[in-house]
Amino acid sequence: MTETTPRRRAPAMSTEDRKAMIVAAALPLVAEHGAAITTSQIARAAGIGEGTIFRVFTDKDEVLQACMAEAVNPDHALRELAAISLDEPLSDRLVQAVEALHAHLERMGTVAGALYASGHLRDRAPSGRPAPGAREASMRATQEAVAELIEPDRAALRLDPQKIAAIFLGMIFTQQRSMGEDSALTPADLVDVLLHGALHHPEADG
Repeated sequence: MTETTPRRRAPAMSTEDRKAMIVAAALPLVAEHGAAITTSQIARAAGIGEGTIFRVFTDKDEVLQACMAEAVNPDHALRELAAISLDEPLSDRLVQAVEALHAHLERMGTVAGALYASGHLRDRAPSGRPAPGAREASMRATQEAVAELIEPDRAALRLDPQKIAAIFLGMIFTQQRSMGEDSALTPADLVDVLLHGALHHPEADG
């Protein structure tokens, strides 16, 4: 008679991991439908029972707050920046950085816009806002990450990498807020202006 090996159970998912899984499933729904989504829709998207949501979140409003917090969280963009190879030319590194940051800003704007349009953010109490200093800390971390991408070319630059990173981020955020689709710079355009300015250089063109 052969003995059967007892089947091991998978380790239980922690509360924080389950929250993260639910938010990841909910984000695309929030971006599309705003606060009109239901916990039933979220549960189906996450492949869980609806009751599981209420074991880790108080109510749907708390899920929406978590989705907004995840949308503004820069960690994903920072991982994208850290993954850019320093062996590539500076211009290529910065084009990839623009693309990563544009994707982050677009996701943040889409989620916030959907929640605002459906009345959620308009009715938020101050407790729904980011913690004091969170935005500044996010900007510092992003600037540091961009400066690290620039650092290998320090000897060829007129300014310190930190200053160039600050200018670079200013260009990205200003463009994102103020330009329509018809006048928007491509990532390559933005990097070209940053590195070479807006003027023709006859000696280089000739």
